[in-house]
Amino acid sequence: MTGHIDPTKEVFAKFRENDRAGPIHMLNLVRLRGRAAYPDGRSASGAEAYAAYGRESGPVFTRLGGKVAWQGRFELMLIGPSGEYWDHCFIAEYPDVAAFVEMIRDPIYREAVKHRQAAVEDSRLIRLKPLAAGKTFGEIPQGK
Repeated sequence: MTGHIDPTKEVFAKFRENDRAGPIHMLNLVRLRGRAAYPDGRSASGAEAYAAYGRESGPVFTRLGGKVAWQGRFELMLIGPSGEYWDHCFIAEYPDVAAFVEMIRDPIYREAVKHRQAAVEDSRLIRLKPLAAGKTFGEIPQGK
């Protein structure tokens, strides 16, 4: 089974169409390969390749106003597929849709993303609109 590594062109187009004002949060769930799968055959662990992605893409992310709003360490899948686990769990915040799109198009980022593609076995990237925190589970935020 092939993991989810990159967005499709169709989904990315939908992402760009929803160009609302304000920040976006991107929930990242990342599972790394044991050994990175570089097309040129170079040897590195998935963790080493993902660290290279972070080092090289980080300056672009920061320059465009990105920050890590939350991160945590996966411990247990309480509800969901029992064999599913994630090596990295974090929420990246961008000032707006344009900042995320600019990052994806940046030549330095485009070079760095090759490390991510080699490192990642499977991932989820979920766009969220930040809202005020509620006090209980049943408080469903109103509005768009």
